[in-house]
Amino acid sequence: MSTEKSNDVIEPAQSRESITMMKGNVECDDEIFKRGEGLEDFRTVGWIHAAVIFLKLIFATGVLTIPSAMYTLGAFPGAINVLGWQFLNTYCALVQGQFRNNHPGCHSIADMGNLVGGRIVKEITGVLFLVAFIIVAASGMVGVSTALNALSGHSVCTNYFSIIAAIMVTVAASARKFEKIAWITWAGFASVFIAVFIVVVGVTTLDRPAAAPQEGPFEFGYNVIAHPTFAAGITAASTIFCSGAGTSAFLPVMSEMKNPKDYKKAVNWCMGFVTAAYLSFSLVVYWYCGKWVASPSLGSAGPLIKKVAYGVGILGLCVSGALYVHVSAKYIFVRILRNSRHLQANTLVHWSVWFGTLIAMAVISFLIASGVPIFNYLLSLAGSIAFAPLALGLPGWLWIYDHADYYKGTWSQKIQYGLHILLIGISIFLTIGGTYGVIVQIMDAYKDGSIDSAFSCADNSNSS
Repeated sequence: MSTEKSNDVIEPAQSRESITMMKGNVECDDEIFKRGEGLEDFRTVGWIHAAVIFLKLIFATGVLTIPSAMYTLGAFPGAINVLGWQFLNTYCALVQGQFRNNHPGCHSIADMGNLVGGRIVKEITGVLFLVAFIIVAASGMVGVSTALNALSGHSVCTNYFSIIAAIMVTVAASARKFEKIAWITWAGFASVFIAVFIVVVGVTTLDRPAAAPQEGPFEFGYNVIAHPTFAAGITAASTIFCSGAGTSAFLPVMSEMKNPKDYKKAVNWCMGFVTAAYLSFSLVVYWYCGKWVASPSLGSAGPLIKKVAYGVGILGLCVSGALYVHVSAKYIFVRILRNSRHLQANTLVHWSVWFGTLIAMAVISFLIASGVPIFNYLLSLAGSIAFAPLALGLPGWLWIYDHADYYKGTWSQKIQYGLHILLIGISIFLTIGGTYGVIVQIMDAYKDGSIDSAFSCADNSNSS
């Protein structure tokens, strides 16, 4: 094992420089996107833009679902879950970034799976990646359709709003480069942040929660420590975990960064801000709303504030869905055109493959959004089925691959090796337990009418 691979992952990556040769006017190195005459330059994203893209990938979904998960778990366990999962998600994002700098030919998490486990692991990882981001893209569409419902006063069938949401998300995702999307992520992030802040201020001004009975005694439902069933508890924990687990989407962005070594800086800024915002916003909303918190949480402060919040935040919800569709489409796009001239040439094949994959991802996301139109269940499903192995298990394996000699090293190295094996074990538990829990919750929701039949006109998105 080389010396540079033995460096601790939290330190800046000390990987070898990419071997670079010049063939004519084209730069040939290990990066998936080359630079040279006649090639469209995809490596145009600065670290600040990257940090904002990361923020938009993570922030919009989590901040809308964590307050309802707090009710299930209780304030104290909920806060511990936020801090604990965000720490692990941040660490695993850094592991992936250092591994990618050590092996710059990896465009996606599937490429990393191929390197450590061969073709079978690559294909399994690729499927999990697509499943994860198709599901969270569906959650973005649910968010947009919920906003349109709220703003229109439910003037037409919810399913029609879902179609409109899918079209909006697809159009926003159609730009080929993350650099082009980066500019709208600034506005998207600002709109969601302001919308959530409006709700946070709004709930503090109410005498009692907007969804609670406005006269007479009522059960508030605030608990420091709650006592949920296993299915409800693991679903809530999976929802909180999923709120910061989309770090595998950082890797395609990293491949389009001007300087991939700045990845660590972008991740630290993003995840630090996200953790602070999640903890503060969710605790305040839960403190003032108790069990009457809505999911998505923008509906927690009453009809008027709900309309204002959704009016401000609809751009951000649309951009979030667009990023998820873009990431999943970009994965297939690169898989199909990799090592061909069409990857970076403005040919008919290039554009046909790009728009074909984009539309396919959007259509599948729309179908899922119509089938499971409850926001937190969608995120919990994505967290347990796909993000647990992608964001926890595989990073543990990647670290072990690059530090294979640690198991026979010093005691400190052996402990680090053992902790990464434990990380893989946590991912297995969350995958099995979380999937079981959310399936039970979805089945119960269909039985009690919280979810209506697929493609119905009922508005289920505000169920908590």
